[in-house]
Amino acid sequence: MPIDPAKAVAAEPRSAEISWDHKDVQLYHLGLGAGTPATDPDELRYTLESRLHVLPSFATVAGAGMGVVGGLSAPGIDIDLAAVLHGGQSVTLHRPVPVAGRAVSTSRVAAVYDKGKAAVLVLRTEAADAEGPLWTSDAQIFVRGEGGWGGDRGPSERLALPDRAPDVTVERPIREEQALLYRLSGDWNPLHADPEFAKLAGFDRPILHGLCSYGMTLKAVVDTVLGGDVTRVRSYRTRFAGIVFPGETLRVRMWAGEGGVQVTVTAVERDDAPVLADTVVEHS
Repeated sequence: MPIDPAKAVAAEPRSAEISWDHKDVQLYHLGLGAGTPATDPDELRYTLESRLHVLPSFATVAGAGMGVVGGLSAPGIDIDLAAVLHGGQSVTLHRPVPVAGRAVSTSRVAAVYDKGKAAVLVLRTEAADAEGPLWTSDAQIFVRGEGGWGGDRGPSERLALPDRAPDVTVERPIREEQALLYRLSGDWNPLHADPEFAKLAGFDRPILHGLCSYGMTLKAVVDTVLGGDVTRVRSYRTRFAGIVFPGETLRVRMWAGEGGVQVTVTAVERDDAPVLADTVVEHS
């Protein structure tokens, strides 16, 4: 079997120094669609260096976001990248992400689950600077065709939606060129840019990065429920339930509760096809 769960989990973590500055943060925010309208004071918090704050989902790309790539080349893992799907993502903040920083990023395979027809790798990345821990990020990676060895199936949490109308619903358009801009933050997969490659993968045209819709959704929650205060975010998790194309529109529905916001995201133009599900932003 191309995946040796015991060997993968027991492997020594891989560490690398990462750094970022305001330009990386601004580029990431622009890749999420920030800056419209360009002179809106609320948008300038994402685009103007003198007012800049950092959306916590930036942790997924800081230092070019090499945690997932490193995890897929860990000892005990030898898989076909064409069989890989990004199934879910979580980020836990230990303190606010600084506008500029230098840190050590440590990545490891935290768990391997047997889903029968697929394996799920939990790739954990922890970042810390001279002052201590910054964030912990988990990527859940589905590997089709690699399950069935009789291992632990792992969690399969599904969140029931609240039995009431959403407290807030917003729509966020995805620009035609947005995937081209977002990939400059470090995800160079041609699936998001090359029409011919997208067809080989079974899509009519390039799709938007899942982590771009992930960041767009967190920005919508921060801007509408959390008063624009990124420092209130404690953690953010989601399951990638479907794709979305550049040029389409995300519909973000939010249910606010004590200490958290539950969210669903759909594609407006395709009859509210699911994009993100089981999504929760925990906050102070």
